[in-house]
Amino acid sequence: MKNSDLTVVTTTHEDEAKARALAAAVVRERLAACAQVHQVRSVYWWDGEVRDAAEWRIDFKTRAGLFDRLAAFVAERHEYETPELIAVPVTAGSADYLGWVATETAD
Repeated sequence: MKNSDLTVVTTTHEDEAKARALAAAVVRERLAACAQVHQVRSVYWWDGEVRDAAEWRIDFKTRAGLFDRLAAFVAERHEYETPELIAVPVTAGSADYLGWVATETAD
């Protein structure tokens, strides 16, 4: 299926337990149908220097129309001064999966 309303919203966290708790809270609020938590290594510029750190990436599967609510929910609960919050549109996907995401997210 093409031209879906599905979006993958990504953030990162420095602590696995907190990343999993945030993922569960977002799904419980029905702001995402699914959240995947996986370890990544981030290299980034912060406070005038290059940093290299282990982080936990959370990919939320949701509808594009929920981005603002999801972003506000995450920002309220995140410990980073400037948490990553980006949305990437899904341009195609299986009809069953896209329907499941639509059904399992808030109106």
